[in-house]
Amino acid sequence: MKFNRTMAAFLTGAVLFCMISCSPFAPEIRKSPAGALPAVYSLYQPGTERPGMWWKEFNAPELNALIAEAFSESFTLREAWARLNRAKALARQAGASLYPEVTGTSEASGSRQRFNNDFGGRTTISQETYSLGLAGSYELDLWGKIRSEQEAAILDTTATREDLNAAAMTLAAEVSERWIGIIAARMEREILKEQLKINLIYLELVELRFRKGKASALEVYQQRQIVEKVKSEIPLVELEEQLLQHSLALLMGKLPQAPLAIAQSSLPEITAVPETGLPADLLSARPDVRAAGFRLKAADWQVSAARANRLPNIYLSASTRYLSGGIDGLFNNWLYALAANLTAPLFDGNRRKSEVDRTMAVVDENLSAYRRTVYTAVKEVEDALVSEEKKRRHIVALEEEIRTARKALTEARERYIKGLNDYLPVLTQLLRVQELEVLLLNRRVELLFNRVALYRALGGTWTQTLAPEKAVKTEKTEGMNTPEG
Repeated sequence: MKFNRTMAAFLTGAVLFCMISCSPFAPEIRKSPAGALPAVYSLYQPGTERPGMWWKEFNAPELNALIAEAFSESFTLREAWARLNRAKALARQAGASLYPEVTGTSEASGSRQRFNNDFGGRTTISQETYSLGLAGSYELDLWGKIRSEQEAAILDTTATREDLNAAAMTLAAEVSERWIGIIAARMEREILKEQLKINLIYLELVELRFRKGKASALEVYQQRQIVEKVKSEIPLVELEEQLLQHSLALLMGKLPQAPLAIAQSSLPEITAVPETGLPADLLSARPDVRAAGFRLKAADWQVSAARANRLPNIYLSASTRYLSGGIDGLFNNWLYALAANLTAPLFDGNRRKSEVDRTMAVVDENLSAYRRTVYTAVKEVEDALVSEEKKRRHIVALEEEIRTARKALTEARERYIKGLNDYLPVLTQLLRVQELEVLLLNRRVELLFNRVALYRALGGTWTQTLAPEKAVKTEKTEGMNTPEG
């Protein structure tokens, strides 16, 4: 008994000394993990205030409704919410070891014996025993291993939320692009139908001159060829519109045949370039950059946990039982049990050291991934700014070219009617005007796509307001008889 008390006192002092003298591992603060960034963008200039939910700048209520429905019904966001819930559960598991674990036990047994007594009768003896017990265990986090694992899990959870934010930004951009594309396809179809009418008028003119002997059969065939060319392009445009509707329906969590409320017949007006801020602002504005940064920090904490795992661990345990015949308590020798749970790695084939090397390699990988994400974000903003400036200049020149081509077509037609030239100049200018009309529409659509890309590249914090209530509702609540995940 005296020896046990001496051992208990020694171990108590050793534990207290370790708790006081040890310094838990923690990652060092990194200096400029994003690398060198330019001070400003190459085409930086003050602009209008950057909008939060940028698609509202298009002043299209139906687009606002489509995006709102996509946020609540999109399969992509539902998956993202599920991954976030999973990450939160893992974070709670990682932090559970900071608290003691208590388990309960129970046992019961019984027996019955029958034998003859001295009086010629039979005697039955029944015996029942039972026990109830509690057992508790706790790992002292001397080196910060458990805390490091919890910090890493929390950062992974935060990064997963940023992944959700990035998915929401991508979803808003894709819905906007599909909506713009559907409107553009309808406008192109109307342009082609109008061109078909004009080409038929020109065909009547050529046929009339042919019947009067003032035009050749070749000219008639050439004009008929243009008519058939326009007719052949209309189904392709209708196909493009239908495919875009299918794609948009899927983005909104619907079947391809689902009707979509798209009634707008013209492209939205594009506003002035928004305030871009500085490249360094992307570190906090872009959710993909934030996610990469949080994963880098999580990897640093994983290195701390791996280093702490190479040091001795101390586990405390205690238990007590209540028996049907009395109480058997083990509290008197709990320090002795503590000594039995003092473990230190002596030889493990370099498994723990290899785990440290592995986590350090993960840190290097995440550091490179973080810098690549930051540089990619800067590139996307630069690309969008340059593209917008050049495409605007291209559209202005294209509009002037169309005006000149139409004047040339009028002149060629008048000279043809007067018999001053053959039909070839008319044919050439007619094809050019009609090509330019479709080209101008496509360039305006590209400019809108480019503006969507700029808004997406600049990021924002509006996604923090997204809530999972509608996004994660189960199929069961929708009345669908499907297996639950």
